[in-house]
Amino acid sequence: MAKLDETLTMLKDLTDAKGIPGNEREVREVMKKYIEPFADEMTTDGLGSLIAKKVGKEGGPKIMVAGHLDEVGFMITQIDDKGFLRFQTVGGWWGQVMLAQRVTIVTKKGDVTGIIGSKPPHILSPEARKKPVEIKDMFIDIGATSRDEVLEWGVRPGDMAVPYFEFTVMNNEKMLLAKAWDNRIGCAIAIDVLKQLKGVDHPNVVYGVGTIQEEVGLRGARTAASKIEPDIGFALDVGIAGDTPGISEKEAMSKMGKGPQIILYDASLVSHKGLRDFVTDLADELNIPYQFDAIPGGGTDAGSIHMTHNGVPALAITIATRYIHTHAAMLHRDDFENTVKLIVEVIKRLDRETVDKITFE
Repeated sequence: MAKLDETLTMLKDLTDAKGIPGNEREVREVMKKYIEPFADEMTTDGLGSLIAKKVGKEGGPKIMVAGHLDEVGFMITQIDDKGFLRFQTVGGWWGQVMLAQRVTIVTKKGDVTGIIGSKPPHILSPEARKKPVEIKDMFIDIGATSRDEVLEWGVRPGDMAVPYFEFTVMNNEKMLLAKAWDNRIGCAIAIDVLKQLKGVDHPNVVYGVGTIQEEVGLRGARTAASKIEPDIGFALDVGIAGDTPGISEKEAMSKMGKGPQIILYDASLVSHKGLRDFVTDLADELNIPYQFDAIPGGGTDAGSIHMTHNGVPALAITIATRYIHTHAAMLHRDDFENTVKLIVEVIKRLDRETVDKITFE
């Protein structure tokens, strides 16, 4: 594997961290370690979203730049007599990507390895074999022989299980494969935005935020935005890459490596026209590549942020990512770097007059 530079080391640490909705502590600690050196003040909201404040100008517009800490995963719900575990998916899973995949169960006695199992196809009828196995018929096998043994190893109902996957730099070193890009890449963007603003004059107060429980209803973004009361909100997340076989341009147009995705519309947000035009006009002026996308079947933290208090102009900016909500997703390093660059340039120009003008456009 290629030697990891400073950025890749941060990305590996963030994606390796384990944290499903409602259980984000480990991820929060990693993000905190990386963002704290560039922040003036660190706080959390009452549910555990991380808020790093960076003052450019006291009393300037408040700009919220949010990635979410949580990843899709599983929660152990039952242990049967023979030592098999039943589980609840936490966040959106498609049954076809789960079977025979390795998971890590986080217990108070340490990590336990498991594998997602089901009845073998060899004993199914030909009809049953053609149908995908339903998630409710799957279980996690940790190699235990009884419920007592499972309990002895520290596994309890309520424990989380996360996909097991090793951070990998591909042969094309711009291509990065890891678990939990959704949405540790958003956290990484927030970290690097604050890093690039270090020692830079800008007319705002910037909040780099790691929100909790995005995958189960954009919950932490609502509580964090209530605490911050931002003037402008950016949600940083992953989007759909439409560049693999079988996807038509009508279904998904974006390609990896062609710049951040400006989300026009999704199930949680009609993007704010004034803010969207401001961002894309600036990108055009500075020759920063970007792509438009609309995701009628998904939402981002911008959906919660824009409905906070009196309403907040908000925009979702995403990174085209292949195979999200599976054990391993792939994205392009240039898209990460161009997203950071774009947001930093936007922040440098968002003074009070500009924010007021954007708000009423």
